[in-house]
Amino acid sequence: MTTMTVPPPHRWRGVPLAVLLSPLASLLAAGHAVLKRPSILVAAALLIVSVPHQDLGGSVTVADAVICLAVAAVAVRPRSIRSGRAWIPYAAVVVALACATLGAQDIGQSVRGFVRYAELFVLVPVAVALSIRDRLDLYLVAGAMVLLTVVEGVVGVHQSLTGTGASYAGEYVRAVGTFGSEQVLAMGALIGYGIVVTLALALASRGRLRVHLVGLVLALGLPLALSLSRGAWIATALAVSILLIAWNWKVAAMCGALLVVVLGGLTLSGNTTSATYTERVTSIGQSGSTPDRSVQDRYALWSAATGMWRDHPVFGVGLKDFHRYRDTYAPMSLSAGSDVDDLTAGFRREPLLSAHNQYLMVLSEQGVVGAVSFGGLLLALGVTAVRRRPSDHRFLDLAAPGLLVWTLVDFSYGDIGAGPTGVVLAVSLGLVARRGLIVPLPRGSS
Repeated sequence: MTTMTVPPPHRWRGVPLAVLLSPLASLLAAGHAVLKRPSILVAAALLIVSVPHQDLGGSVTVADAVICLAVAAVAVRPRSIRSGRAWIPYAAVVVALACATLGAQDIGQSVRGFVRYAELFVLVPVAVALSIRDRLDLYLVAGAMVLLTVVEGVVGVHQSLTGTGASYAGEYVRAVGTFGSEQVLAMGALIGYGIVVTLALALASRGRLRVHLVGLVLALGLPLALSLSRGAWIATALAVSILLIAWNWKVAAMCGALLVVVLGGLTLSGNTTSATYTERVTSIGQSGSTPDRSVQDRYALWSAATGMWRDHPVFGVGLKDFHRYRDTYAPMSLSAGSDVDDLTAGFRREPLLSAHNQYLMVLSEQGVVGAVSFGGLLLALGVTAVRRRPSDHRFLDLAAPGLLVWTLVDFSYGDIGAGPTGVVLAVSLGLVARRGLIVPLPRGSS
């Protein structure tokens, strides 16, 4: 008769217990690492931006959820900053948002707008600035931004070359990355921010790393061009110019001259491959005399926004209420919506529900109170970006003015809207603030 050997109780009981507890131990270790370095969550949120179809409902995306975890991680372990006065412009924005929220027709919808504005202009930028306490934190965030830009750039170039992008002039050649044709401006904005960050990293580095990063910046110019976003082209050119001037004004002058020669050659060339690009470039100069349909719609929306402000000068029409008053103030030239077309979903029209100008959007919905607070925050960030006193890292000295200029130009033809790219805006504002506005004290001193 065969006898069965039974292992000692301490062995067969201990093994399952260790297996059950190992995931918990890993989770606790990961949580400890995140609390110690919230920049890990900031980097993760940036990488998640490229994931398609991440809407969780109510204009909330997975990237928004992850970046809010970073805010929570910073709040759990609060960090002291060098100057308490840095909170003033952020507090003013929150107060103005509260006033505009209370004056809206639909309080529920307005509260969602309050949360969105507070997330992008207050909570996330402050959390990003507080999460960057050493070089590793800085490289985690900047590296994630560069990687995200490369991924979107590769996808965008593939779309344009294979004719699987958004429609432009009857051809599916407009690069939109992973964001879809509903957000045709998203990829251009992301690539523009990525070029600024990559170039700042390059100029702050030395040796082969600088050469590789400069080459990457040049390569990213291709998906930026294929995005066919005129605003992104202008914003990137100005931001890169400011960045180069901050680094070496002589090099900036040489690069500017070279850029004019290259753009002039592409514009004047008559080959079919550059026809779409040439048409898009030449339309920039015609936006004042003979604007196309998209520019005409922008002018009409801007006119509506200024009309709302004239009738509601102090607190505006209320947060998230622009679309309710649009038809009352917009001229007859405003079209019913923007044409959107791609191979996946086909042709449809997207309604124009915002002013397509962040400054006028704030002015119309929040009035003078909101405009003053919003302008005060931008002014504080501007002083932070250009002050002569160097920060604790050369990358911030170069990236801060470039990122802020890109944002200021972008706000003149677009607004925050919805979608995951708002996270990129908020993180960029956090990098600007980190240079000298929201500066955490060294580790161990808070």
